[in-house]
Amino acid sequence: MWTTAQYRRLVQGSAWYDLLVTMAFVTPWSFAALHGVLTALSQALSLPGELPPFEPVHMLMANLLGSIVCVWAVLRIRDPQQVFGRYDAVARFLFSAWQAYALIQGASSILVVFLVFELAWGIAQVLPVRTPSRASPLPHLTEFTPTPCGSGLAREGDGPVTT
Repeated sequence: MWTTAQYRRLVQGSAWYDLLVTMAFVTPWSFAALHGVLTALSQALSLPGELPPFEPVHMLMANLLGSIVCVWAVLRIRDPQQVFGRYDAVARFLFSAWQAYALIQGASSILVVFLVFELAWGIAQVLPVRTPSRASPLPHLTEFTPTPCGSGLAREGDGPVTT
């Protein structure tokens, strides 16, 4: 179970992850470079599956994805609301479903790395958040000031009053 403060940091952390992983998808030039690196890595590791060259419409889809995800990430970095974390979790489960589908269809198994992160962020963001108490918090003392007890006479050392 998360506290409100922990959950806000979680939402920001997932947003920073998205921004870093997806920023190369924003332009055709940065995505072409990323695609080349991923293709080389996949071949160097002899990973099963295919990472085919992109046609212009594929590139457009990748750039649209990158643009939307980066804008969504910046929103969550600047304003990490709980509701944004919940929506992000749903999006991550959808992304995970399509990544799993692509893997089944023969996509490069390098996709498994991204799938694991999507599932991890999604699961973390659907965990419950502790609702803050409606009671006001206890005051925090900054210094100790003893409060005198008893009547004024007792404090002054004059004995008890007799009648």
